Amino acid sequence: MSDYDSFRPPEPPRKPGGKRRRRRTGIDTGGDGAREMTLVPEAEFTSYYGRPVVKPPPWGHEVAAYLFLGGVAGGSGLLAAGAQLTGRKALRRNARLGALGAVGLGAVALVADLGRPDRFYNMMRTFKVTSPMSVGSWILSAYSGGIGVAAVAEIDRMTGERLPLGPLRRVLQFAEAPAGLAGAVFAAPLAVYTAVLLGDTATPTWNATHRDLPFVFVSSASLAASGLALVTTPVAETGPARTLAALGVVGDLTAMKLMERRMDPVAAEPLHHGHPGEMLKWSERLAVAGGLGALIGGRNRLVAALSGLALLAASALTRFGVFEAGIESAKDPRYTIEPQKRRLAERRAAGETGDSITTAG
Repeated sequence: MSDYDSFRPPEPPRKPGGKRRRRRTGIDTGGDGAREMTLVPEAEFTSYYGRPVVKPPPWGHEVAAYLFLGGVAGGSGLLAAGAQLTGRKALRRNARLGALGAVGLGAVALVADLGRPDRFYNMMRTFKVTSPMSVGSWILSAYSGGIGVAAVAEIDRMTGERLPLGPLRRVLQFAEAPAGLAGAVFAAPLAVYTAVLLGDTATPTWNATHRDLPFVFVSSASLAASGLALVTTPVAETGPARTLAALGVVGDLTAMKLMERRMDPVAAEPLHHGHPGEMLKWSERLAVAGGLGALIGGRNRLVAALSGLALLAASALTRFGVFEAGIESAKDPRYTIEPQKRRLAERRAAGETGDSITTAG
């Protein structure tokens, strides 16, 4: 017997040999009182006045563009460093200029979303290792400095040393190689930190991808950088870009499938339905087409250029698709509540009953 039995309402005595009359309430009262009575029917969750449980992030497509451009810049920085070490001058030049253009446009998109440039400056006032946004701001700044010096050296060389640098030209020539390698050090973190940033939010689909999304974004950056190189560089020097494209396609498809398999099936639904689902489907198709084109016909200038455009589009669709899937998941309470209830049931089944409120994985 429980201490709460004293709070149960008294039951009428049963007549010998007779049948107790049951009230037609539609609720099972438990009969003889030897077990707990169900006083209310099982409740089904509906959000408060139909409002979302999780507030969608106030991010526009400028942030999605920043996700894509960060991948282009990060992958191009690594490709430029490889070309620098192997003596491929055209590939090095184009990768550096592409990286500088991508990181510059990405910074513009980020400031446009923030609203004012001083908001970006304020993020540089501190360094908080537990904040992906703070760490990412420093990564972006460090990468921009290194790749910027290397790219300015390329521009000065292209113009016949006509930039008004004066005595700084010798300093620039001396710092060019170390700056290119320094940019490569921060290239991979730049390409992947945005995945950590999305996974660190409470947005259901993004949070469910936190273990595998960095691998998806790294592969996507490989597609973008190799695609840009195939479009801008003569085929005689695009061997590393073709190899990177093939590896990027395999990594992208594998990481995406593993991520979806490890996610909660309800939280993964926005990746397959609606506009985000269409973008991710086309991303997969374009990645395969671009990878095959680069691997089989990459020595033909026209085929290489078309393959590069397909790879660039595949990378952009991956980033935009994941971004919009997260936004959609925050609008429907089902994507928040059902995974929480499933995690809670798993904890109880495993015997973890002392902390039934904390349901996050």
